Amino acid sequence: MESLGWETCDIILVTGDAYIDHPSFGAALIGRYLESMGYRVGVIPQPDISSPEDFLRLGIPELFVGITSGAMDSMVNHYTSLNRIRSNDAYSEGGKPGKRPDRALLKYVNLVQRIMPGVPVVIGGIEASLRRLSHYDYWSDRVRKSILLDTKASILVYGMGETATGSIADALSSGRDIHGIRGTAIYTSIKALGGMDPGKHIELPSHEEVSGSSYAFMEMTKLLESEISPFSGSTVIQRADSRAVIVYPPQYPLSTEEMDRIYELPYSREPHPIYTDEIPAFRMIQNSISVVRGCAGGCSFCALGLHQGKLISSRSRASVVREVETLTGKRYFGGTVTDLGGPTANLYGLGCAGGIVLEKCRRYSCLYPDICENFRTDHRSYIELLNAVAEISAVRNVFVSSGIRHDVAMRDTDFIRKLVKDNVSGYLKIAPEHFAPGVLKLMRKPSPDLWRRFKELFESISKEAGREQYIEPYILVAFPGCDLNHMRMAADELRRQNMRPEKSQIFLPTPMTMATAMYHTGISPETGMQIYVARKPSQKRRQLEVLPGHSGQKRSK
Repeated sequence: MESLGWETCDIILVTGDAYIDHPSFGAALIGRYLESMGYRVGVIPQPDISSPEDFLRLGIPELFVGITSGAMDSMVNHYTSLNRIRSNDAYSEGGKPGKRPDRALLKYVNLVQRIMPGVPVVIGGIEASLRRLSHYDYWSDRVRKSILLDTKASILVYGMGETATGSIADALSSGRDIHGIRGTAIYTSIKALGGMDPGKHIELPSHEEVSGSSYAFMEMTKLLESEISPFSGSTVIQRADSRAVIVYPPQYPLSTEEMDRIYELPYSREPHPIYTDEIPAFRMIQNSISVVRGCAGGCSFCALGLHQGKLISSRSRASVVREVETLTGKRYFGGTVTDLGGPTANLYGLGCAGGIVLEKCRRYSCLYPDICENFRTDHRSYIELLNAVAEISAVRNVFVSSGIRHDVAMRDTDFIRKLVKDNVSGYLKIAPEHFAPGVLKLMRKPSPDLWRRFKELFESISKEAGREQYIEPYILVAFPGCDLNHMRMAADELRRQNMRPEKSQIFLPTPMTMATAMYHTGISPETGMQIYVARKPSQKRRQLEVLPGHSGQKRSK
């Protein structure tokens, strides 16, 4: 601040992660975006909640404090699906745990409000985004109110948040009201709802209703899923005691030009120089490039649709090439681009064809139960991107490591042939998740027959190319509706295919997803009937132990 001649910051961002100036990390991306708008931005990473002075190291900002717990929900960051304390934190220096508190967002906000009275507080990131309304909290085994009501923050930003946060900054700097911004939520009194036009919003079951009735909770979750589109979604309201949370429709997906501008801001692509030890999360992504946002899959256990949205945004090929050229000059680059991806790599350049269908669509998934006829599946743009990056002189290898949707890939065998011959590092990550048809239906995942055809094609092309490479399957254990017999069915399929999953994960109920609603209520969203739910750790372990290569001593994620 001294070298820049700043007396104060306009905006201070507080994050539960170590600070890495890279667009894969929310605080850096939001900070650089606000900086590009002309605001003076400071960042305080992993502050010590026992020291109010730590939060005051950059003074008091002119506009607001933005607070996030980091790239992960702090409770997911700290605890396994069996509620055991994790031994490491990939987003902290040296991977050491304990740098952020449980329920970090709540604790950070409470402290900031105490030491900076009157300063607006904006909350965002995954912990805020997926707790924006009443939600089941696995760690306390109860339905909690919106985190907006618990924190009493001025406003909540959900989703990726750049444009919403920029709009908040512009409104506060010009003295305008911050209500009504897409991609945000605010709270008000029940009395104040009287002035709202009832035809322009959807009212959810109240917090009292959803915390007292499993069927009301399921109804709320289904209503939320129907309103996730920024084109057809409505403002959503939920009452809780004498207050009400108002969630405005999602932000529109970024255009290619907007994506390019945000990802080409002047990031150093390095951890802050205060750190002397390695930050594991940076090592994982340092040689990868984000090229796509959003996920059209709509898997019932995945928060991507509720956070990033189901609509796809892709960067231009020229922008990605420029970023790779910048990457090749870094000390840590060894010639291999480890990933050109995002939530799902091969959705780059794909998505809804648009038009009146998009404006009216209320499907939660573009790909389940079948791929929508309005969804493009020609992978030509992604193939051209992979080829363009491979042509950069300092690049020896270009791999795809963020996983692909095999159901979409099967619509374009030219892409599979290209991928298998040129862009697999030895193992290709695919997530069939399960092989029991009833469980796959609850997950909203494609049939096992499609998986088998994909695997046969992958192996045939690998053999043709003279390459020894394998599929690394991800399997989800103890999913709602999955009993021991279903798990044995999955294990038998893996043995028939001579596969041992290296990444088998016990289902962890995270706020707001349909799968978590199933876990909490024991209700199928399709039939309304009761389903089996493995709740005891012993029941979950037994399902894990059924899989090939696992025993009672194997870890759970």
